[in-house]
Amino acid sequence: MSLHKQVKDLFIKALLGKESVPSGLVELNHYFRFYGPIGFRHEKQEDGSIIVISENFKYGSIITHVKNETELDEKIVDAILTAFEVPSSYTKQADLKRVGEKDYAFA
Repeated sequence: MSLHKQVKDLFIKALLGKESVPSGLVELNHYFRFYGPIGFRHEKQEDGSIIVISENFKYGSIITHVKNETELDEKIVDAILTAFEVPSSYTKQADLKRVGEKDYAFA
């Protein structure tokens, strides 16, 4: 994640206060409680990179691109947070975890 985005996210968090959370975080929680985990399929590219596409996201598609499997979890979590307009500074509060081999859910 870029330094610019980190600073912006921390500024938003400081502005809203430590106790408040973005509405997207509430929507994220509701989505996983109502619909369950979001599954992803991985498509390896010729250059070794991987394109990751959601298979069952009810509001469209979540797509991200990773250079290798070591950054897979981080990029998928960031893509899910982006889909719900949750700043990445709330990653810890979102508590998204991989369940199974290719599914992610709110813990």
